[in-house]
Amino acid sequence: MTISLGELARYTDGLLETPNTPDYPNAINGVQVYNQSPIRKITAAVDFSTRAIQGAITSGANLLVVHHGMFWGGLEPITGPHYRRLRMLVDADIAVYASHLPLDRHPKFGNNVLLAKELGLQPSAPFARFEDIFIGLCGESDIETAAIITSARRFAQKHGGDLHTSLVQAGRRTRKWAICTGAGASADTLRETSAMGIDTLIVGEGPHWTSIHAEEHDLVIIYAGHYATETLGVCALVQHLSEKYDLPWSFLSAPTGL
Repeated sequence: MTISLGELARYTDGLLETPNTPDYPNAINGVQVYNQSPIRKITAAVDFSTRAIQGAITSGANLLVVHHGMFWGGLEPITGPHYRRLRMLVDADIAVYASHLPLDRHPKFGNNVLLAKELGLQPSAPFARFEDIFIGLCGESDIETAAIITSARRFAQKHGGDLHTSLVQAGRRTRKWAICTGAGASADTLRETSAMGIDTLIVGEGPHWTSIHAEEHDLVIIYAGHYATETLGVCALVQHLSEKYDLPWSFLSAPTGL
């Protein structure tokens, strides 16, 4: 099947509800760089980077799908590394498609629903409000918190990271949990955990003070790594596009250690 970037992007925008999903100003969801040739192979990566572009070139892909796109630093002159990355894309005729919060929140391909599945947790309600949407998920359980930590550590290490937690009392059980991948331990999500009676919060990362907050509010925060917790969605999305359009695909693993 021959598919153009425009057709693939229109389908993906609709699938992820991109036009109707609010996001941070520098996310710029959707096509970030266009190309001219039909799509022949897709490379998925968590972050847009020189390594990701080189991985796409090496694999023979001409579409790079990322979770964190090109413009997180805001406006900057097209010089130095910024110019070199753009030149690599244009020379190799590689397009870039990015999806941040639309991918985080998707009910099938989203980072949060897939991480819950990885950890054996069944969501029952939304969590982590951002403007008029929810990014994360929450649910009820009756399981030793240590068991969730073990599963989360195994997951984090599989994806090139490591796991940290706030203080965990021996024998503690998790009865109401929430997940917000990436930088999920924010002041807003912690207020939400208190309001909803969440006792275990699973995130990618958070500021130092959040660990102290957790200890003093009978909350356990599991920091499973920003990178690791956001590997799942982009792979699931690209695998779906691969199957729909009969295209080969690959994943470029480039852990950040965070």
